[in-house]
Formats: sequence, structure tokens, C-alpha cells
Amino acid sequence: MQKTFLITGGAGFIGSHLADMLIKDNKVICLDDFNDFYSPDIKRNNVKKHLNNSNYKLYEYDIVDYENIKKIFEENKIDCIIHLAARAGIRPSLTDPILYTKTNIVGTINLLDLAKDYKINKFIMGSSSSVYGERTDDPFNEEMIINKPISPYAATKASNEQMCYTYSRLYGINIVCLRFFTVYGPRQRPDLAIHKFARLIDGGKPIPVFGDGTTKRDYTFIDDILAGIINSIEYNKTPYEIINLGESQTVELNYLIELLEKEIGKKAIIERKPLQPGDVPITYADISKARNLLNYNPETKIEKGLKLFIEWFNAYYHE
Repeated sequence: MQKTFLITGGAGFIGSHLADMLIKDNKVICLDDFNDFYSPDIKRNNVKKHLNNSNYKLYEYDIVDYENIKKIFEENKIDCIIHLAARAGIRPSLTDPILYTKTNIVGTINLLDLAKDYKINKFIMGSSSSVYGERTDDPFNEEMIINKPISPYAATKASNEQMCYTYSRLYGINIVCLRFFTVYGPRQRPDLAIHKFARLIDGGKPIPVFGDGTTKRDYTFIDDILAGIINSIEYNKTPYEIINLGESQTVELNYLIELLEKEIGKKAIIERKPLQPGDVPITYADISKARNLLNYNPETKIEKGLKLFIEWFNAYYHE
């Protein structure tokens, strides 16, 4: 049966891919404010193919603007909210914590409150591996205490998870908070390492490497993240869950650069910089819970995923 999905941040990297999948059999409402964190033209390009589709609606509002987003709920019968909109990025949150708090926390409460008022029983929120903080007892599992975030961005995501629990407990909303681990792939945000490094290496410019290159990340290909989100839509065995979505494979930064050099066919010019406040030494997802509850089974290793990313990159920038 056809459903109506509200995707916040629906013109962004993950949101636009999700819309591409869901619109085949459902109605999709995209909510995005097209802010200038990175070029709004990129986001407009992500959604332009759907603008004439009768199953697609686009609303250009900020999630902080309660009265405007309320109109979406008044005008549409929504079955499920997939909340991906946020001020993203750890380092930028250090310079503007007020903006991050306002958008990420107030915006999320607005959506939860509207879900309560309009009796929308399914709410999926995009959280982040950054909530785990500066841990070394990896892999990270969902039972770990997350009371030591080291960036305002991480703190807002941890706060959102708690508010989601509160609304689920008080109002019976079925909520799944998905902790994403370093998502990459076609359309990745240009400020993120893989996309940024690829652009700089391709252009013969230095890439900034913070530290000695031994930090490790659990890079997760977009298709695997989408599979986890899709499976969480139907999950209803418990009223509230926090679930990791990662590849469960750590990749050292130095190795990532080697793979990019190989795929691009150019040598990287390394510009060494000190480690930045807010950066963590490692992210590493324990995905046993996702396997058990969502039948989640990531299939794209970094070597294959980077090859697919660079194919998109070359088509996007060179054709």
C-alpha cells in the first residue's frame, strides 16, 4: 500500500538518495531549507528530476520555523517521518554552537511535537557515531554510556536521542534513532573528507591531513545506509530503539588516501596539520543489533565503494 513519507533534509546527500528509492512506490514530501552550509545548487540538482512527479512535494522551510512546518502536516496525511535535517559537521559546530543547538535540538522537538499532534506513529531520526565521543573500547555498541560528547554537534545528537525516547515513552510514537558511521558515496557532501580530498588531489592541490594519518573511521557506503533506513521503516517490535549503521570495518586515513590516489591516478600532496578539537581517534560500529533487528547486512567494502564514488566524481566534474 502506498505511504506518504516526510523526509527532512530531503535534498541532501542521504535524503535525496532515500527519496529516489521511496518515490517508486510511495509519495515523498521533501523538506529542506537549502541553506548555504554548502552550495544550495548541489542540493537543487539532487532533487530536480522529481519536481514534476505528482508523487513528490518540495517545501522550502527551516525546521526551526514551527508555524511553517506545521503547514506541511495540515496539508498532507503523513505516515512516517524520516528526520535527516541537521546542521552537520563536528568542526563547524565548534565555531557556531548556538546555531547547531537551535537547528538540531529545537528543530527536532518541533517535528516530534507535530508527530504527536498529528498522530504520526513512525519516526526515524538520523543520529551520529560522534555521540560515542573519544572512546578506545571499540567496537562501539548501543549500550555504551554516551555522556562525554566532545563537540557541540555530538552533544545535540545525543540530546535528540533522549528527546526521542521521551516522546516515544509519553505518546506511543514508534521511534528508531539510527547512528550513522561516516557515510560516503555519490553526491556526498563536498566538505566531507573523501569528496574534499578527491577534489583537491584531482586538482593538484594539497590535502589537509590532521595528525599523522593513523586516525581510523568506519566508512559506510550510501547503499548500505539506505538499506538500514528502509528496513527500519517496518520495524515495530519495540517502541524505541537506537541502532548503529556502519560497515563495521575501520579504515586508516593513510590507507584511504592511498586508495584515492589509486582511483584518481594522481599522487596526493600532503599538508600536515595538528589534530583538531572535536576529532576522535577512531569510530567503529558494532552492528550486531542492526543485523538482529533490521536484517542489516552491509555489502560494500571501502575498496569497492571508493571505486563507485570516483566513477560518480568523474562524471560529475569532468563530463
